[in-house]
Amino acid sequence: MATVVLVGTLDTKGAEYAWLAQRLRGHGVDVVTVDVGPLSDAAADVTAAEVARAAGADPAALRTAGDRGAAMETMAAGAARVVVDLHAAGRLDGVLAVGGSGGTSVAARAVQELPVGVPKLLVSTMASGDVAPYVGAVDVTLMYAVVDVAGINSVSAQVLGNAAAAVAAMAREHAARRAAPATEHRPLVGLTMFGLTTPAVDEARAELERLGYEPLVFHATGAGGRTLEKLAGDGRFAGVLDLTTTELADDLVGGVLSAGPDRLTAAGARGVPQVVSLGALDMVNFGPRETVPAAFEGRRFVVHNPTVTLMRTTPAEMAELGRRIGARLAAARGPVTVFVPLRGLSGIDRDGGPFRDEEADAALFAALRAELAGSAVELVEVDAHLNDPGFGRRAAHRLHELIGATR
Repeated sequence: MATVVLVGTLDTKGAEYAWLAQRLRGHGVDVVTVDVGPLSDAAADVTAAEVARAAGADPAALRTAGDRGAAMETMAAGAARVVVDLHAAGRLDGVLAVGGSGGTSVAARAVQELPVGVPKLLVSTMASGDVAPYVGAVDVTLMYAVVDVAGINSVSAQVLGNAAAAVAAMAREHAARRAAPATEHRPLVGLTMFGLTTPAVDEARAELERLGYEPLVFHATGAGGRTLEKLAGDGRFAGVLDLTTTELADDLVGGVLSAGPDRLTAAGARGVPQVVSLGALDMVNFGPRETVPAAFEGRRFVVHNPTVTLMRTTPAEMAELGRRIGARLAAARGPVTVFVPLRGLSGIDRDGGPFRDEEADAALFAALRAELAGSAVELVEVDAHLNDPGFGRRAAHRLHELIGATR
């Protein structure tokens, strides 16, 4: 039978969680309750004290410290450990949590540790605003609570009832997949793409399909890069074709599409073969033109569309990007090849294009060469533009060779 894990603060939301557990059992699934209330003594399958201990904390000390923020951080870490262990033991086919900002943040931390494909449903009063911290890089489903989670009433009964029915159905489907005989799948390869690197990535994707892989393309808009890193770290990929590393420029300069400081690290740490290029490092992304910080006035801009403004990276910024990319790739445990397109990095960084800046690109190339000197990383300089015919196909073939050599 499928099992749904309920994660919540049972000291303050005990009645609501008891109601949910009853509804879930009525939908034909088992229930495991996990109490993440730092001061709770409520009965649960996994008590608050057990959750605290899973985080390496002493429950009594946590209570007497009186620091709610620190306590919630501890319970989030413990809940993450608990749900991962339940999943590994085959006792988790879906997670459901309901609450406000505190409960949602704890549950979000927990579900973000689970693999993609495991059902994760959060019903939250916070689901109508910026939900990026709750989603992270996994397939979290968010449902707006409409009313606060404070008792069962005519509105909350409908919302929570729908949530229970939804997660029960998802859990049953997940359990059925888990019980099914293993089937052969084509090896997965992760790719990164931007609108201005599409020709190269489309060519690479088609070639990888011809070679027998299943390519997964991630839009390099921050969330896409974080998801690629998550799946690479989970061991889901046979290889990574990271042609579009533009998110690193946003992380360095302060653009809106940063994937965070860990971009370009997970595949290397896992030993996954990588072919990497420098797609769209010529740009930093902002919102509408009027939202660009005043500190950048005087720089070179392209209004890509009404909601996206692109800013050209400078030689100094490009040199730092070369150093960062080189350092991260040199630390990789698996084979890495870097393809350097000497005639331009994006659809607007080419002869006659608004972002063509040979000095800036040369600074990137020089710093990358210097950082990789003496490392095991293969550096392939191509006298072509990134989007020229043949570049993407050649990169795909090299990745195929690296994967074959590691099998």
